[in-house]
Amino acid sequence: MGEGAVWGARVEETLVPAAPLSPRPAHPQASEDKVKQLVTEIGWEIQQLSMAGCYWLSGSTLEHVARCRGLVKVNLSGCHLTSLRLSKVLSALQCLRSLAIDVSPGFDASQLSGECKATLSRVRELKQTLYTPSYGVVPCCTSLEKLLLYFEILDRTREGAVLSGQLMVGQSNVPRYQHLRVFYARLAPGYINQEVVRLYLAVLSDRTPENLHAFLISVPGSFAESGATKNLLESMARNVALDALQLPKSWLNGSALLQHMKFSSPFYFSFSRCALSGGHLIRRVIDGGRDLRSLAGLNLSGCAHCLAPDSLLRKAEDDIDSGILETLVAACGNLRHLNLSAAHHHSPEGPGRHLCQLLARLCHLRSLSLPVCAVADSAPRADRAPVQPATHAVPRGFGKKVRIGVPSGPDPFSGQAGPLPCSVFWSLLKSVPFLDRLELIGSNFSSAMPRNEPAIRNSLPPCGRAQSVGDSEVAAIGQLAFLRHLTLAQLPSILTGSGLVSIGLQCQQLQSLSLAHLGTMGKVAYTSALSDMLKHCKRLKDLRLEQPYFNANAQFFQALSQCSALQRLCLVSRSGTLQPEAVLAFMARCLHVVVCHLFTGESLSTCRSLQQSLLRRFSTMGTDEINSEM
Repeated sequence: MGEGAVWGARVEETLVPAAPLSPRPAHPQASEDKVKQLVTEIGWEIQQLSMAGCYWLSGSTLEHVARCRGLVKVNLSGCHLTSLRLSKVLSALQCLRSLAIDVSPGFDASQLSGECKATLSRVRELKQTLYTPSYGVVPCCTSLEKLLLYFEILDRTREGAVLSGQLMVGQSNVPRYQHLRVFYARLAPGYINQEVVRLYLAVLSDRTPENLHAFLISVPGSFAESGATKNLLESMARNVALDALQLPKSWLNGSALLQHMKFSSPFYFSFSRCALSGGHLIRRVIDGGRDLRSLAGLNLSGCAHCLAPDSLLRKAEDDIDSGILETLVAACGNLRHLNLSAAHHHSPEGPGRHLCQLLARLCHLRSLSLPVCAVADSAPRADRAPVQPATHAVPRGFGKKVRIGVPSGPDPFSGQAGPLPCSVFWSLLKSVPFLDRLELIGSNFSSAMPRNEPAIRNSLPPCGRAQSVGDSEVAAIGQLAFLRHLTLAQLPSILTGSGLVSIGLQCQQLQSLSLAHLGTMGKVAYTSALSDMLKHCKRLKDLRLEQPYFNANAQFFQALSQCSALQRLCLVSRSGTLQPEAVLAFMARCLHVVVCHLFTGESLSTCRSLQQSLLRRFSTMGTDEINSEM
């Protein structure tokens, strides 16, 4: 959930193709001996190999990768490798040009052999995930053209000791960036990550590579600009023409940097959470003499005033200026990824002026993130009765009893749950049939457990306009036959969740589903519909459910067991409950699950008992990552 996880994934996918997942073996046939045998038999034919996430492989087994001497690209992220073993593997891979590794505590670059450094000197693409302050193997990669850095360093050790951002002994060699074309850094929360990335940037600021065309830094929260970063940005403005740009908000707010930056054929811009008005967007980005037909990705998440004219008196909830959005759509007609979330984008009244109607012109869209209030009609529709609160959904008195629930065989586009043809949201989705990623997130929503953002404990109520977005709008998503990733968060007018059934029936390609705070706070009325939906999600790999007071009972886990491809489950439910026996039965049926996170209101003793039961049951197949918390 959230910009750091979802939108960051789209950036990485643009810069480097995603590698296939290689989780722990779900069946006894996938053993260490089988891996060794496979590499021994056909290793000489393999040119690309992904072992990402194979934490269950021992170091001695990973050494067999050295037999694949023709390897051009290898991904070892998530694998446990010492510096000596990494050196032994890389020494044999003279054809290697692309590498992905983790740098963990204990890494020592001085243990890398001369043959290993010779291999690294020919590597052109490096993805490096840092769990300890270090340059890793970057100083050895003298021909580096593409560098992707992920900073996951904790501020404290497991024992509670405070870490320092200074590099460890043996890491004095600094990177050389003279051939660099792409620099991408994503930071997890924590001041240590900011300290270490400054060391990387300080080297970059000394001499900006003349071929640099993509510079992206994703930082949660604030990240103060330093003298070195100012020099770097000024140097880039003078000497390079960029194709992709993402900077911390504090570096852009109040500066004239965008006016001086040169762009050749831009494919990605991110101004996330910047104080960027619509006037600035038009003057500094669109009307700067730039040809934006090549722009494929635009991130305006959290830019509350980016679709409004300059005005000191404007409130964040005021209507947008349709003319600004129309200018943006006309200039960036080939957009494939657009993020307008975390802001109130309220459309004014009038034909053809609604945000959804204007976005419908972007027929090439593949991923779209919108605030819930943006898809609401600008005025109540005459053919639709106002949405009543869930507490008054059933008429009182001695009238005929009404059955509440989901029909066993619904027509996904009929009745109250079906999308109304006159809905602007329905029309938008009809215009972008090849959309594969959709996010509808309440403009005031904040996750209790964000991945790459600081946690915000003070949750705000949903936007007033979001009250008119309910089951029928969710059912409209069923039009997207190619949808693979879906996020729905803070939709207060979800009554029965019947729209979810429509999605399950028709979006057969769905692989990732994230639901949070659906319906009235304190009431979970969509459990039955969710269970019906999950029965049809045969390709679902990831499910994240953040819902207070959720009852994870046997019915829920039985339905989830029919998601045969499921690999990761995360349930976050304050004051929620679960049935330990149902969890055990679910884990026994879904053999591909490698991550099971259950954060509920159960007692600590119940959680520990469940955790130990799971560990005992699956100890013969490898240890899962299992967390059960209060």
